[in-house]
Amino acid sequence: MPIRCEIVSQDRMVYQDDVDIVVLPGTEGEMGILPHHSPLLTTLRFGLIKVRSHNEEHVFTVAGGVAEIQPTIVTILADAAENVQEIDVARAEAAKQRAAEELAAVKVEDVDAYLALEAALRRSNLRLEAAKRYRTGSRLLYKEE
Repeated sequence: MPIRCEIVSQDRMVYQDDVDIVVLPGTEGEMGILPHHSPLLTTLRFGLIKVRSHNEEHVFTVAGGVAEIQPTIVTILADAAENVQEIDVARAEAAKQRAAEELAAVKVEDVDAYLALEAALRRSNLRLEAAKRYRTGSRLLYKEE
C-alpha cells in the first residue's frame, strides 16, 4: 500500500503521486517515511528529497521548509523545491557566480545581506551537485527477478 507524497513550493505544485517511500532531509538528520508512519511535523534543511515508486527514484532539491507526515500522506511545504531533471545548469552556474561575487563584496556589518547571499550560494551549490549526481534520468534501484 503506497503513501501519498505532495511537494509544494511557494509558487507551484512540484510533485504529487502515490509512492513507496519518501526520504527527507530533516534538520535532525535524514528520515525515511513509509506508509502508516506515525504523525510527525518536522522542519527541513537544504538537501535532497528522494521518492521511490515502482522501482524508480525521483530526486528533488529543497531549500528549507516543513513536512507534515500522516499515516497516508506526506505533505512538504518547501521554501524552494525543484525536480533535479528540471534544473537549468547554466542558470545555476550564473547564480552561483553572482552570489559568490556579491558575498565577497558585502560588508560584515550587513548581517541580513550576508545571510541571504550565503543561502543563495548554498542553494546554487546544492542544485549543481544534484544535477551532476542525479541528472542521468530515473535510476533503477533494484531489478525484479
